[in-house]
This record gives sequence, C-alpha cells and structure tokens, in this order.
Amino acid sequence: MLKALNKTSHTLELIDAIQRLGVSYHFESEIDEILGKMHEAYRECDLWDNENDKLYYISLQFRLFRQNGYRISSDVFNTFKGSDGKFTASLAKDVRGMLSLYEATHLRVHEENILDEALAFTTSHLESIATHQIRSPLAEQVKHALVQPIHKGLQRLEAREYIPIYHEEPSHNEALLTFAKLDFNKLQKLHQKELGDISRWWKELDFTHKLPFIRDRVAEGYFWAIGAYFEPQHSFARRLFTKVITLISVIDDIYDVYGKIEELELFTSAIERWDINAIDQLPEYMKLCYGALIDVYSEAEKDLASQGKLYRLHYAKEAMKNLVKHYLFEAKWCHQSYVPTVDEYMAVALVTSASLMLSTISFVGMGDIVTKESFEWLFSNPRSIRASSVVNRLMNDIMSHKFEQSRGHVASSVECYIKQYEATEEEAYNELRKQVSNAWKDINEDCLRPTVVPMPLLMRILNLTRDADVTYKYDDGYTFAEVLKDFIASLFINPVPISA
Repeated sequence: MLKALNKTSHTLELIDAIQRLGVSYHFESEIDEILGKMHEAYRECDLWDNENDKLYYISLQFRLFRQNGYRISSDVFNTFKGSDGKFTASLAKDVRGMLSLYEATHLRVHEENILDEALAFTTSHLESIATHQIRSPLAEQVKHALVQPIHKGLQRLEAREYIPIYHEEPSHNEALLTFAKLDFNKLQKLHQKELGDISRWWKELDFTHKLPFIRDRVAEGYFWAIGAYFEPQHSFARRLFTKVITLISVIDDIYDVYGKIEELELFTSAIERWDINAIDQLPEYMKLCYGALIDVYSEAEKDLASQGKLYRLHYAKEAMKNLVKHYLFEAKWCHQSYVPTVDEYMAVALVTSASLMLSTISFVGMGDIVTKESFEWLFSNPRSIRASSVVNRLMNDIMSHKFEQSRGHVASSVECYIKQYEATEEEAYNELRKQVSNAWKDINEDCLRPTVVPMPLLMRILNLTRDADVTYKYDDGYTFAEVLKDFIASLFINPVPISA
C-alpha cells in the first residue's frame, strides 16, 4: 500500500494511520525511507487538492516530519496569518485542519512563537467545538486530543483509542484496520503472560503483607514498562524494568513513610556497598527489600553475561546508588522540617524523580544498539534527561503535593516556590507548568536529526516522559491506582473486538 500510493497527501494519511493504529513498528524502515525522500523533495505546494485541505495537510506533514526526527521550519504556518499578524478567524470553520494544527503544535521547540500562538488559538476554538458539536468521529477526536495530544500519549493507549475512531472514518482501509486489531490482541496476549509472570514473582515476595506501609503497584509498574517499549522483542527489558520500578516504589516508601533516619543511613550504606553480606546490618523490614533488589540484579546478571553485556549492570547499580543517596537528602530535610530553595530542591528532586534511574534500566535490557558510550552519555546528565526529569518531577508535585504534605512529606516544588517567592499556590502552579512546557521543547529539539545518540535510545526517554504525562496529568495516578485502572484494563484485560 505504501509503495502503491503516488500522491503525497495520501501517503501522509496512510503513514499517520499506520502509526496511530500502533502497527508502525512492523514498517519502521519503509516509513523512514518514504519520509526521508519526501523530506528531501519537500515542497508544500504539492500537498493539497484545494484550499480547503491546506491547513490539514501542511500541519499533518509538519507533525509527521517532526515526529520522525526530520527538521521542518514552523514558517510554513505563516501562510495562515492575516495582515494583522494573527491567525485568520475563518480557519475556525475547518475543524479537521484546526485539529491537525493543534496536534502539530506539541512538536514545537524553543523560539517558535508562531506555534505557541497556534496552540492557544486552536485550543480555544477546539474547546468550543468539543462543548457544542453533536457527536461525530471528528468531535470525539477533538475531545480526546484536548485531554491527550498524540505526541504526549502512550502508543498502546493511543492505538486502543484510535482503532474504533478509524473504523468510523468513511475512507478507512479495512485490511489495515483488521491487521491493527489482530496485532493489538496478539501483543496483548504476550503482555498478559509477562504481567502474569511478574505478578507471581511479586506474590512470592509477599511484600503487601510483610511491608503493609508500601504501595502495591506491579500493574502500574508494568504499565510504565509498556509505555517505554511495547514491541515483542523487548520482553526481557520489560520484565527487568517492571521489577526494578516496583522495588523503587518500595524503597521510595521506606524513605518517605516508614524508615527512621538512622535506619535509612544504614540502608543507603548497604546499597552503596552492593554486597549481600551488608544485609546483616539492616532491620528486618529492610532486609526483605534489600535481598529482593540484589536478587533481581543477580538474575539479570545471568542473562546479560551470556550476551556479553554484563557491563550494563554496573550503570544500573550506579544509578540506584545515586537515587537512594538523594532519597536520604529528602528524608533528612523532612526530618528537620526544612524547606529548601527552589534550586536546592530541584538539584535533589530531579534525581529522586527517578528519570535517570528508569532511563538507565530501560537501556539495560535493549539490544546491540546500546553501548558503553550510550550509558556514559546518560550519566553526563544530558539535556533530554534533565527535561524528562523536570516533566516527571513537576507534574508529580503539582498533583500529589497536597496529599503528601498531609501525611508528612518533604516540601515539594510547590511549597518551595510559594515560600521563596511569597507566591500563591496558583502562581506556583503556573510557573511550574511553564517549566514543564519548556522541558517538552528541549526533548522535542533533542529528537531532531542529527541526534547525539541513536533515535531508539532517545525514544526510551521520550516514552518515559509520556508515561509521566499520562500518569500525572489530572491526579497522582501512581499513588491512587484507580486513576490508571481503566487504562490498565484496556491494555491488559479487554481485547479489541475484531468484528465490531
């Protein structure tokens, strides 16, 4: 189908459908080759049949180029502005075009004022459409996009959302739709098996009874793993990632909720030693967690040793040591009722967001594309890791700080900002959201070619940032499990109906 199409506009629509239906991982090289040639021969005038399609196709091409790492100037949107320098009011009548432009704006980088303006312009008009328009496939897409734009969504969730929408489109391709449904359900079977195996591991540890103060979050941890990489070849990586993130959650609760400072110092020291003999110095409840952590890494060691990739665990251990060291900083602040400055807080909290830790562990289970240089780059604290940490930390803080303060927790970025700048809560939220928006621009910039490291590695960081966006968009979805309940059910329990 991809090779048979001879119109640029039709090719773009097919690539978009393949990607949104969640099956583009089968055709990565073909799609990249087509977009590469299209980018080389880029001429906007070939895109549309008439003026009515202009906004839709230019926005679609812009988004697909940027999504796949190809640079394209945002100046292409100047054509939609009037003599007053503002977007033409008549564009609001073109709902499909407005939605396409809205989706494109989420790929913006710094100094693209036109896309900042386009986001505000499209958002206000689409919100009005979502409120007043009668139910239709396009209206449903608008409502969903306002909640979760494509670029910030998790690929599996967005595929599950898009399959029934695509079915309603008159021009849909029946073979592609059926293929997407079968592919989703086939992958779901694999994911169910993996989650079942991990759940048995967790049940055997019996932490929920032995450590009743912790959050039981195996399904949520696996949900993050699927966000990072859902493809079948990453099965080992997902299993390792889920076990580690689940144990990070336990360790976080030990530092935040239960441990005494003297015990936490012992635990931090034991992690830094990374020696099973260090377990003897720990209280009983910590021994359980420490032993499980050593076991998970030892199990991974066997797999990696046979592949000649044992060096990767060194980086995974170093990331864990760094994480707990910073957890201890926060625990001491909490114990002393100390409210740090925003800069002090962020220096510690960007580490305790666990973005570096999770990015490191996501690299460990990947194939030959990962090298020692990849880990060295990660540990140099590159811009994309800092940006991912900002999104993860600040979105989490905005949604969770009230609950966490009520149970006695270190001051979050919200409290630090309010105290330092004598600001209101709303002013703090606005500033932190602005920082999140700028962090996304950093990530978008780093995913444009030529990239510092191979694109598949940057995709892990991007996908983990998407995990944070989905989890913390409207609540603390990790702490309050019901927030993610429907997402988890749609990915791991309910298959896509084939005949509907």
